[in-house]
Amino acid sequence: MKKIVTLLFIFFLTFQVNAQKVNWISFEKAVELNKTNPKPMLISVYTDWCGYCKKMDRTTFKDSVITAYINKNFYTVKLNGEQKEDLVYNDYTFKFKASGRTGYNEFAAALLDGKLSYPTTVFMNEDLQLLDRVPGYLETKIMEQVVTFFGSEKYKTEAWADFVKNFKSNL
Repeated sequence: MKKIVTLLFIFFLTFQVNAQKVNWISFEKAVELNKTNPKPMLISVYTDWCGYCKKMDRTTFKDSVITAYINKNFYTVKLNGEQKEDLVYNDYTFKFKASGRTGYNEFAAALLDGKLSYPTTVFMNEDLQLLDRVPGYLETKIMEQVVTFFGSEKYKTEAWADFVKNFKSNL
């Protein structure tokens, strides 16, 4: 029995080590990298207490197809909507605002247009213009469609409904 448990432990440990991970970076780092190598940005806005945020981290953002696609086509930013540290962008300092039992960061509120819903996935183009906000938990199948829609710039030429109708999954 001990041998089986040990073998299972080694198997799962090996699987975790070999699993591809999202290359999360700070927003400031993404802006800096974008100056020399422009790319669209995917921003995952979360909070520490959000169950669906944690579920997306365990499932959607662990899928090898999703991870490979977003690492290749986006700067990926993980942004805590309640972060207390200031965030400087375009010569403006976004601060933490206490509200209720916790609070929010002004940058997250600006990105989410004041609708502090977690998780929300935000897409910006390479010129750092907001493309769209996708609120809620995104299962792998939906996330693949969404990231492909924005990563391949289909949003410029095709309606979402038409894109989804003709989409071919790699999952």
